Amino acid sequence: MRELILTMSMSLDGFVCGPEGELDWIFDGDQEAIAWKLENVRNASLHIMGGRTYRDMVAFWPTSTSVFAPPMNQIPKAVFSRQGPAILQAADAPASAGSPQSGQLQRGAESWGEAYVASGDLADEIARMKAGDGKPIIAHGGAAFARSLIARNLVDQYSLVVHPVVLGRGLPIFADVVPPRRLKPISSTTFPRGSVAQIYRSA
Repeated sequence: MRELILTMSMSLDGFVCGPEGELDWIFDGDQEAIAWKLENVRNASLHIMGGRTYRDMVAFWPTSTSVFAPPMNQIPKAVFSRQGPAILQAADAPASAGSPQSGQLQRGAESWGEAYVASGDLADEIARMKAGDGKPIIAHGGAAFARSLIARNLVDQYSLVVHPVVLGRGLPIFADVVPPRRLKPISSTTFPRGSVAQIYRSA
């Protein structure tokens, strides 16, 4: 069976983005942190995400020249959306401006339009995905999708990069956990610019 790894960046006060989705604080240019994240992104047999995250990613990755572009474009995707297959229309829209981008479709870009659309019961869909063999399934968010996975105890491993920033307010991912849930710490890696990768497993 494949395991489900939830990978997210967080502020010190537990938010994964600002109240309006602000993410600029994540991009600190720490090359060791980037290498660590890249290794984790490559170690996936499937990338899963919610509908909003899919729309954001499909507007960027197909023409991106980032070091993350090859695994993000070439590894299969699944998007969880109540829209059903209509969500894939976003893959036909022109890529938005971004940096770094080439303006040309990169290898594997067509996989965004071929993503599996999961619109059934969340636990049932995840169970079917986990039933396959191979490398882990990596969940990218957004916040609401991550909260749903956590609330239903579907995550096998948490891969959290905690940044040395306090946002004061924003979107959390552990807000719906009732009762309190203990996690088993696996490892902690500190990077030169102060962010810390923390790995936990469900206890």
